[in-house]
Amino acid sequence: MMKRRLLLVSNSTLHGGGYLQHCQQQVQDFLGERVKRVLFVPYALHDRAAYAKVARDKLRTLGYEVDSVDEADDPVEAVTQAEAIFIGGGNTFRLLKALYDNGLVSVIRKKVLEDGVPYVGSSAGTNVATISIRTTNDMPIVYPPTFAAIGLVPFNINPHYLDADPNSRHMGETREQRIAQFHEEPHTPCVLALREGSMLLVEGGRASLLGTTRARLFTRGKQTTEHEPGSDLSFLLTDSP
Repeated sequence: MMKRRLLLVSNSTLHGGGYLQHCQQQVQDFLGERVKRVLFVPYALHDRAAYAKVARDKLRTLGYEVDSVDEADDPVEAVTQAEAIFIGGGNTFRLLKALYDNGLVSVIRKKVLEDGVPYVGSSAGTNVATISIRTTNDMPIVYPPTFAAIGLVPFNINPHYLDADPNSRHMGETREQRIAQFHEEPHTPCVLALREGSMLLVEGGRASLLGTTRARLFTRGKQTTEHEPGSDLSFLLTDSP
């Protein structure tokens, strides 16, 4: 039985609140009391030290000490010894490239899927937990060796999903149109679009939607479906990663 435990959050900051404020209860419930130290991966932002401080200051208020993988002499060993892993948001391309550059993709995958180490992802950290980063919202400011990501779940996620504003005069593609373009390509997996305020909890073969907002599911060749907080989304895990 796969041991994976994931908390995949759409966004780290919700309008009107501070860093992780909107999901701090879910983070505490997820990590529990057994975890004492969290390994934070700050690769998605340029100033990694400042980013690690933000995560460290917040998680300490929740009862967890934080080690930054960027401060480790051996990043692979840091992941190997981690009690829990938290990958923060920022630019998904920058993040994935750094994960490959440091040899961490396969190591994180093994720790989470085989050893059951809890994984928290936010925004870009949620993107890299999926099959690929092909449904990120970010600009490709750097070029990772592949768009294939850690593959902890067998589908894609679009964080920060925005519904089209019927009153907007903006003429660029809507998020819905961009995901539809993705599904014009053959053999593309479904995309779970997480609005800000929503998150996906995965425990083994079960997945459920948490948070305060609905999620929208895009499946190639099918109508989109809406899912309320509390919905059982375990059917998304039927294809093993």
